Amino acid sequence: MSTSSSSSSSAAFRLICLLHSVVALTSGALMMFYVKEAYAFAHGIETAPKLLGSTPHDQLLIRTSGSFSGLLLFAIGFLLFMISSVKDREFQSLFAGGCTALHVFVALWRFWFERRVEDLAWDWLRQTIGDFLMGFSWVFFLVYSWREKYD
Repeated sequence: MSTSSSSSSSAAFRLICLLHSVVALTSGALMMFYVKEAYAFAHGIETAPKLLGSTPHDQLLIRTSGSFSGLLLFAIGFLLFMISSVKDREFQSLFAGGCTALHVFVALWRFWFERRVEDLAWDWLRQTIGDFLMGFSWVFFLVYSWREKYD
């Protein structure tokens, strides 16, 4: 195997990790600091107030939950940024396979559960397609790296 093929595979891994990192960091920051705007962007202006709760107690719980979810997503983005510099091909393939599985499971969760929530029912298809597209970027890397490995 030549060093140029391993370096191009490594560059593809780095690029995909950085793109996913930017998405996770941005989404996490929006969820932590701009909850209303993030809900309006993700679910629409009509649905956002329904998702933010009707009583002050519900609103506090939902904001707290959203902030922790945003913090978790921000941490995942930071972790992806750090992982993007890993050069080990075996780890890259394992990580890409795990990320693909994670995106598929999230899409399945949206299909089975989120579409049944009345306020989210119209939005699940768009988000499920997004999950599959994010997972497909990892599949693209796996195919690209396998092609290089077996050429």
